[in-house]
Amino acid sequence: MTLDRLTVEEYLSRIGAEWPQRCDVSALRTLQEKHVRSVPFENIDCFRRRPLKLGADAVEKIVRLHRGGGCYELNSAMGLLLESLGYPVTVLGGRIYEGDRLTFPLRHLVLRVETPEGIWLVDVGFGFGGNRNSWHPLRFDDRSAQRDPQGEYQLVDAPDGDVDVVRDGTPLYRVERHSRELHEFSATLWWFLTSPESDFLQNLWCILPNESGRVSIKDRTLTRVADGEKTKTELKDEDELRRALVESFGIVVDEIPDLMNPTDQVAAKLAVAAA
Repeated sequence: MTLDRLTVEEYLSRIGAEWPQRCDVSALRTLQEKHVRSVPFENIDCFRRRPLKLGADAVEKIVRLHRGGGCYELNSAMGLLLESLGYPVTVLGGRIYEGDRLTFPLRHLVLRVETPEGIWLVDVGFGFGGNRNSWHPLRFDDRSAQRDPQGEYQLVDAPDGDVDVVRDGTPLYRVERHSRELHEFSATLWWFLTSPESDFLQNLWCILPNESGRVSIKDRTLTRVADGEKTKTELKDEDELRRALVESFGIVVDEIPDLMNPTDQVAAKLAVAAA
């Protein structure tokens, strides 16, 4: 599936990019960096009892609603954009490291992208805490250190032919080599929306990096990091939270439910809404 020309043009405008003249690694680097710095990593819809999106539906959310999303949404949408521009793209599944333990399969979704210069790992949807995706594509078959504005990354061979992605010495996630179809992620998407153990239901968050640092919201705390200096602002109520989303991320949403709802209540309501 590819996007129509108008949607591609709107998507490129959304991230502040121009239609590339060639499907090479230089253009791919520009597209990934602009995507990472324009489209936030966020889970607001989980607290609004709204289903998460995949593929074309994620494109609609990002482009026309000016929203962000989690890895499934951001990377599946990015994959469609790249395919529509002419890049060969393969969807890969991954498992995330929690300390020295790996989560269950298909916990993460990334892209394998081909250019005349080689094969690349593209990820625009990994933003938890201090662990985050690179701004630029990583050479998939290179096992040496790869410098990036976000740190030093390295791809390391893992058991069963998989590949570990490491940032500054810390393993982030393990990627499968074989391709996946988007529908294979549906069961895990349901888990994100309904399980009390889902990290998408523990806190509301919205994260966007920038040239000097990043801006983020966690529940009702707005944090700005600029040139190593961190400032925090407590948002007193829902109105201040929604105003901060508009001013810092360009995100406009209606009512956000009480963030202090116990996770099991959130999950129960989400299950009813999704059904």
